[in-house]
Amino acid sequence: MTIRQRVVQARQIQARRFEGRKDVFSNADMEAKEIKEFCQIDEKGAELLKMAMNKLGLSARAYDRILKVARTIADLSQSEQIRPDHFGEAVQYRSLDRNFYAP
Repeated sequence: MTIRQRVVQARQIQARRFEGRKDVFSNADMEAKEIKEFCQIDEKGAELLKMAMNKLGLSARAYDRILKVARTIADLSQSEQIRPDHFGEAVQYRSLDRNFYAP
């Protein structure tokens, strides 16, 4: 499957997920209510995120962003659940973002 096909499928998953919701069309649009509903994390994922938050000194806002990115990575993998490897990848992206754009 090509990257384009994976992205199209992930967008379709998100369109179904947010169908009928006002102002929420993709994972990036989620606010606290939707994050709580659609970004459920298991114990292992929670531990991983807690460790990343402490080690990297991330804010609560960064936590929400990581959850949204992890949800998107799970969608690209066609996974209903966000797995620890999805969190790990999302944290890596956040770390890269901080390294390249931090003053």
